This record gives sequence, C-alpha cells and structure tokens, in this order.
Amino acid sequence: MDQPISRYYELKEIQKQVEEELNELRSKLIEAYSEAGSAEEGEYKLLISYQERREYNDDRLYNALPDPSLWRLMSKADTGKISSLLKLNVIHEKVLADTFEPKKVPVLRVQKR
Repeated sequence: MDQPISRYYELKEIQKQVEEELNELRSKLIEAYSEAGSAEEGEYKLLISYQERREYNDDRLYNALPDPSLWRLMSKADTGKISSLLKLNVIHEKVLADTFEPKKVPVLRVQKR
C-alpha cells in the first residue's frame, strides 16, 4: 500500500508545478496578445476571448432578496446558486439589478492545426 500513496503524492507535486507553469504562461500570453484577440505561431493558433462574469456584493444582494430565507440557502453570494434561483424563477433578474459588478475575464484557447 506504500507504493500507491507515495506515487499519489509525487503526482500531486508534479500537478502543482504544471499548474503554476500554466498560470505563468497564461498570464504572459494574455498580456502579449490581449489586443490582437488571436495569433498564429507555426502550427498553433491562439484565441483570446472575454467572458463576462458577475461579482456580487453580499450586502446589496442580501438587501435585494425578497425573502431572507433565500439568503440562508446561499450564506454568501454564490454565482452558481444565484443562476439556479433565476432559472427556477425563485428570484427575477430585476431584483439583482444593482447587486453585482460585471467583470470581463479572459478565456485562453490554444489549438494545434
């Protein structure tokens, strides 16, 4: 049993290193190519698009919700839970009007042609 445990630990350490390097490269690529939106280098194509996400303010959201029991379901502004409540028509988009700040998040995609 010692072998799988030690191997798991080794792989988690490698994963951590790979994720750190990927984050560094992602930051460099976004900084270098954010204006262009896309670039081609050899057989690789880089695409940068922007996705709009909402960052909710806990206080404003709490005050905007029609029923305090809804807040107990969330306990903090959770975008996934808020989206679910919207889809289920428990709350309406109008209620959320001043409770969030839109934020553009870059999405990086590299394809091999």
